[in-house]
Amino acid sequence: MQEYYIQLFSPHGLIRYHQPEIGRDKDTGGQVKYVLELLEALSHHPQVRKVDLFTRRIADKRVSETYNHEIETISSKARIVRIACGGQLYKPKESLWDNLDEFVDKVIRFIEKQDDYPDVVHGHYADGNYIAGEISKIFEIPFIATGHSLGLNKKSILLKDGLSEETINQKFNMVRRVSEEEKTLRQANLIIASTQHEIDTQYSAYRNKGQARFRIIPPGINTDVFYPFYRIGLPSFTVPLEQEQAMYRVNSEIERFLFAPGKPLILSIGRADKRKNFDTLIDCFGQDKELQSMANLAIFAGVRKDITQMPEDEQEILTRLLLLMDKYDLYGKMALPKKNDPSLEVPEIYRLAAQRKGVFVNATPGENFGLTIVEAAACGLPIVASPTGGPKEIIGNARNGMLVNVQDTREVADALKKIIADTTLWERYSANGIRAGQEDYSWEAHVKNYLNAIDDIYQPTAQLKETQELPFGKKLMKADLFFISDLDGTLVEGDDDSGLDQIKQWVDDHKNKVIFGIASGRNKELTRAALQQFRFPEPDILICSAGTEIYYTRNFLPDPGWESHINHQWKRKELVAALENYPGLHLQEPDAQWEYKLSYYVDERFKEGDLANLYKFLDDRKLRAKILLTDNRYLDILPVRAGKGNAVRYLSYKWQLPLDHFITAGNGGNDIDMLRGQTRGIVVSNHSPELESLKKSRHVYFAREQQAAGVMEGIRHYQDLQSLKNEKADTRNEK
Repeated sequence: MQEYYIQLFSPHGLIRYHQPEIGRDKDTGGQVKYVLELLEALSHHPQVRKVDLFTRRIADKRVSETYNHEIETISSKARIVRIACGGQLYKPKESLWDNLDEFVDKVIRFIEKQDDYPDVVHGHYADGNYIAGEISKIFEIPFIATGHSLGLNKKSILLKDGLSEETINQKFNMVRRVSEEEKTLRQANLIIASTQHEIDTQYSAYRNKGQARFRIIPPGINTDVFYPFYRIGLPSFTVPLEQEQAMYRVNSEIERFLFAPGKPLILSIGRADKRKNFDTLIDCFGQDKELQSMANLAIFAGVRKDITQMPEDEQEILTRLLLLMDKYDLYGKMALPKKNDPSLEVPEIYRLAAQRKGVFVNATPGENFGLTIVEAAACGLPIVASPTGGPKEIIGNARNGMLVNVQDTREVADALKKIIADTTLWERYSANGIRAGQEDYSWEAHVKNYLNAIDDIYQPTAQLKETQELPFGKKLMKADLFFISDLDGTLVEGDDDSGLDQIKQWVDDHKNKVIFGIASGRNKELTRAALQQFRFPEPDILICSAGTEIYYTRNFLPDPGWESHINHQWKRKELVAALENYPGLHLQEPDAQWEYKLSYYVDERFKEGDLANLYKFLDDRKLRAKILLTDNRYLDILPVRAGKGNAVRYLSYKWQLPLDHFITAGNGGNDIDMLRGQTRGIVVSNHSPELESLKKSRHVYFAREQQAAGVMEGIRHYQDLQSLKNEKADTRNEK
């Protein structure tokens, strides 16, 4: 039996296992509950050797200090791992997109530190799917995605609410979100959907829907928590003190609103969201005197303390509910409690309503799934819900309620009265719901289907033979040495690649121990052409466009973290405009330009003093940039954080290998910052005059040979030094 280490990713929201604050705000709703219960359920399965849930680490006086704990241990097999990114304060999910690459990099370092590699990654929501997708590419492992809610659907709703497309994009980062959702559909090994309706409607607007591999696995419920209402009265059944107290609190909280609390209870639960359609339910109840005489109404609309301190959209919804309660004079007939504990009190709310022969209403039209429907059903409550979306599939399967137009108050009232008045019908719906909750919608059933799906897609990577290539992420982590060389003038010159075979043989002889990289002024396409032309070793890293791009493997998998890093203070348009008429500079051809590189030719009279003047010219205009001059002819302007040297330092930081374990080789001016510092530099004999200053450095070896032969000479030099160092260490140990 294959055992798996599974990593779950849900970076937004306030996530903790003990006393989770479900419903605290719009980012701590159903998704948080879902991932916490999935985490626990997976940990109980014998085929899961370990499961970690990764979320964002938060240190903010406005929230509990528990969200600042790096590790929260759930059991011997399950943990919540909190990753610091984007500062310490709690932020809404829409503002986190620019910080996700930092999250990815720190997950990589966490994996390296624990020296245990995941077998499967599973992203939740668009941001979690982005992270999981990046980790999947790095370690070449299966990627599972769950959307929960989708950007195009939300955009459609917001447009109908009157928001402009521009406002939606600014407020919700919608363009980025939808773009990542499209990529997820194309890249994920498996997309988990709750219902066929979700696939047919929510994903239908996406271009890449046809490339996605969907599997319907409904969310589960914890049957130890959501159990039938009658179980409490059985002689052999006992409840812990904590649960007894929760039962008492729930009963007291509801009864304080009601004149006749013993009547059947019409119940609805959800966060304060317009889509929950609570106002229609109040209209239905308030307009029907017969229904008021038959039952009470209770709505739990999230958690609130002071409405005036809540977000504007939630303020508006809750204020409207209170005004409707007043409009129909429902005092004594309707309860609108301010809070509930999701883990302890919500199950008791369902059971209390079932004990009073009530009905649960999910008034959301077109609900993707409707987890509250399954929870209420498992406790024994009959259901009234919409005939579209997830409720149609759940009630169609369970036969435990009625499907009505939830926006038609008359239809809703008629269904409620029929179920409450007909005891036989109520009992049948109750029994059917309990059976479905226990058998079809348990987490045990979900995890069984989940692991069957992983078995179907999983390609083992853990038992690779020594002679096989490791996935590039593992290889980068386990390597002893990074060897990164400039291309033109260093490894080859024109069509001359003499000496390159020796380097290729050396890299092949040290497979899985040495990382080979090329650092070139060429852009991605020109570098790709060079790989096709020459017999280079198989590259692990490609630094292109003078250190403005980092890719991995011959497939040119981008490192988005590097792009996010160098984008800081980069103002390309302003630079182009400022230098349009600068004396002595002429833009190179369009093929030489790149997103993060501006390339110019310089006049022959351009001297070192002119370079200083150019820096001052840009500085006076608050334009920060790095300027590289090569052969006193070619001038590149890069982001201040870019360059080959900074790229090497970034790789050292990301893959946690000290700089003195890097060998770098070059021949020109744009190689200087890669050669100096703590790396072991090699300068070939055919170098440009700009490198003469490096002869003073004890960390740079000047080869007697040219090009690749000179690079190989430098490698042997450093190997001899290391051998001598090892011999001295052995001698000291013997003494």
